[in-house]
Amino acid sequence: MHHTWMRFFTPGPAHHRLGLVCLGVGLQHGTLPTVGPRVLDHHTAVVISTGGGHYLHPDGRPTPVTAPALLWLTPGTPHHYAPDPTTGWDEGFVDFTGPATAPYTELGYIEPDRPVVPLTDATAPRAVITRMARAARPGNPLLEVETAAAVHELLVALRRARADLTPDGHPVLHALARDAFKPMSVADHAARHGMTSAALRTAVRRGAGCSPKDFLLGIRLGHAKELLATTELPVAAVARRVGYLDPAYFSRLFTRRVGTPPVRFRAQQGRTVPGGWSDRIPDPAKRPTPHPPGPRTT
Repeated sequence: MHHTWMRFFTPGPAHHRLGLVCLGVGLQHGTLPTVGPRVLDHHTAVVISTGGGHYLHPDGRPTPVTAPALLWLTPGTPHHYAPDPTTGWDEGFVDFTGPATAPYTELGYIEPDRPVVPLTDATAPRAVITRMARAARPGNPLLEVETAAAVHELLVALRRARADLTPDGHPVLHALARDAFKPMSVADHAARHGMTSAALRTAVRRGAGCSPKDFLLGIRLGHAKELLATTELPVAAVARRVGYLDPAYFSRLFTRRVGTPPVRFRAQQGRTVPGGWSDRIPDPAKRPTPHPPGPRTT
């Protein structure tokens, strides 16, 4: 016995220019029939919440599938899978495509060479898929945009749920972020953590989808923007605060990556912050209540 619900969509050209579009969504459970062998021309993420089964690689090698797990079905790759014929499984699937799949693959969010990915918990990805299913109600004028936005959210949720990584990536990323503003080279950071530069590059690439240099640069420039926008520190002092001893080099680097010089960025984004800025996210529930104006006098 099994139950199947699915809907398929045909986004228009303008929707495709959003970068990702959802082509279909489905929720199924039970002793579902075998899928394949087949080849798709789009991506599909199959999130398995309970149960188990198997996945057959193109060369016939079987890989056991035990929930929670993700099946990546990528364009042009033959696949063949099925739940256990006795126990079945509970799955949600999303078909999607678009030019943004290429950078998501480059960043490690989509893994064509790893079709079976163990998850720590399928709750968050499944919640996104359920919202997409609700968006598929008849006559929803926001359907294509709502589901396209949800595909981005799903890729992030799946990345956070991977069993081989902590939700925020490899632990070395936390150490790099802590030391990001020290004037250290990538080799210095690697030595500090007892790693070779190659091992550090592999860890950061796997955890953040970029090189250690780009990971550190993103943190440094983000903080530099905060200092430029919320303080009156000279550019040279900002450069030192974020780990650059040469202010001229910092200015060139900032201009190349941000697209505008530090002085111009400050002119555009500068804010007066009485008492200084805070790195704590404000809680709207604790926002102070403004006092009513006092009685007017004549």
